[in-house]
Amino acid sequence: MIKNIRMLQELEDSFARREGRLSQEKAFQLFSALWDEAMHLGRIPFPDPLEGIETDIKVARILNTCLKR
Repeated sequence: MIKNIRMLQELEDSFARREGRLSQEKAFQLFSALWDEAMHLGRIPFPDPLEGIETDIKVARILNTCLKR
């Protein structure tokens, strides 16, 4: 969870200034490393992407009917 958005933005900006435009190969390596890290942290792959969808649909229907009034 990102707690300090400003610090992250500064990090991204400094990285962009330092690295410049990434080649396709470098971009893929970066994506691959981030994917591996997310898997290591247990954030992906999602166990079941549709888990809890029924609840989300019910809440959306309730909110949509409230907004129409």
